[in-house]
Amino acid sequence: MTVSRKLLNKTNIVFLVFLILGFCMPSSPKTWSMYTYCLAAVLQLVFLARVFVFKNEEKARISGDVIFLAHLFLLAWELAVSKFNLLDRFLYPAPGEVVKLFIDDSPTLIKGFFSSMTILGTGYILAVLLGVSLGLVIGWNKRLYGVAKYITKMLGAVPPIIYIPYAIAILPTFRTASIFIVFIGSFWPIFINTLNGVFNIDRKLIDSARSINVSKTGMITHIILPGTIPSIMSGATIGLAFSFILLTSAEMIGATIGMGWYVKYFSDFANYPKVVVGIIFMGIVVSCITSFFEKLEKYLLRWR
Repeated sequence: MTVSRKLLNKTNIVFLVFLILGFCMPSSPKTWSMYTYCLAAVLQLVFLARVFVFKNEEKARISGDVIFLAHLFLLAWELAVSKFNLLDRFLYPAPGEVVKLFIDDSPTLIKGFFSSMTILGTGYILAVLLGVSLGLVIGWNKRLYGVAKYITKMLGAVPPIIYIPYAIAILPTFRTASIFIVFIGSFWPIFINTLNGVFNIDRKLIDSARSINVSKTGMITHIILPGTIPSIMSGATIGLAFSFILLTSAEMIGATIGMGWYVKYFSDFANYPKVVVGIIFMGIVVSCITSFFEKLEKYLLRWR
């Protein structure tokens, strides 16, 4: 890609249009619009870094398309709220107001992030450890698999959110109740996928390993586990998605801190700018964690 094509990219053009409309058309208050332009400028710097610094044209093109859409969204939002007053500002805050609140409330958001991640991490890791361990042990035994199959059909089909009121009532603290809910929501998809992955391994491999007197421990660690990793990762991905949903639901019911609590608390006071801040912050956190999980999955399955 030549320098001229890079500079005349649609992302750069829409950014210039953004700046021209922003400075030519009045807005109220002016401070909020400046925060919007700063955010657009940061996005543009990220795009230029991807184009001129990184050599992978495919990644640069994808990031350019994403930032192009982000510019269009910010431009439409800014025009609708700050320029033309097409939307009710009580329900639809200006993008600059959201950015300013995001910066001002960052200590509270970060504190809530660590609280939420403590609950999510504890429940999810416990679910992975127990779900994978039980799945590996039970899945290669036909008799145990037959029993577990019917148990998972009954208990695995129960929506985990139903347990929230009961868990809060019987467990000593809200934190332990939330960890239990996240654990239950993550455990069943991980366990079921591991179970099915083990059961569907080619029996010839297991018979061959038995014929050369491979121990039970060696059978699980060297034969069954590597062959089951794709199924485990599939269940872990589903479990992670459930974990975020259940964590947010639990925090909205009885928490005094956390990402879900932040949204629920300010929605009760009809403070919709902060509700939008909480939603965006949660979206950023979920996107970062799922991106990391995708990279981990690619690394673990690099042999495929």
